[in-house]
Amino acid sequence: MTLSGLRISTDRLVIRPFVPDDFAAFFAYHRLPDVYRYLYQEPLDETAARVKFAKASAPQLADDGDVAVFAVERQEDGALIGEVLLKLASRAAEQAESGYIFNPAFAGKGYATEAMRAILDLGFSTLHFHRIFARLDALNKGSVGVVERLGMRREAHLIENDRFNGAWGDELVYALLKREWQAKSEIG
Repeated sequence: MTLSGLRISTDRLVIRPFVPDDFAAFFAYHRLPDVYRYLYQEPLDETAARVKFAKASAPQLADDGDVAVFAVERQEDGALIGEVLLKLASRAAEQAESGYIFNPAFAGKGYATEAMRAILDLGFSTLHFHRIFARLDALNKGSVGVVERLGMRREAHLIENDRFNGAWGDELVYALLKREWQAKSEIG
C-alpha cells in the first residue's frame, strides 16, 4: 500500500509524506549525535542522509520489511520537527513496528506522544494491523515515557542483545493489540 497522499492533522501537528524542501531540516537532526545515541549507529553524513531521505520520501507498506516514514510538522509555524514510521513486520500476522525520531530542539513538549498516537490510530483504524510494537534502548527514558503514555505494554527486556562501539545495550519491546487500542479509544 502506498501512502504518498497521507495527511493527518492533530491538535498541534501535521503528519505527511516528506517533500524535497524538507531535506535541510531532516539532515539537521539526522546529523546530531544526541539523536543517534540510542539508535546503535553513527549520525548520518550528508550522503547517507540523502539516501535515507529518498527512501523516506516514498512511503509504502506493500511487502514485509517496507517502511513508511512520515514528516511531523508543527502547525503553528510549519517547522519540520521530526518523523514517525510504521514498518510492515509481517503482513500474514498483521503486525507493524512503530518508531520515531525527533529533533531534540523540540523535545519535552509532548510532540512525540501526539504524533505516535496518530500513527497508532492510522495503523489500527485504517491499515487494520492486529499488533503494533516498538523496540527501544532500555536507557532511553524519554522513549519509554512516550510508549507508556500511549498505553503500550512492556513485553520484553532483552539483556545485552545489541552491541555498538564496543558497548552492549539492552532493548525493551513494547506492544499494543488492536482490541486494546480500541478499548482505550472508547474510554478516553
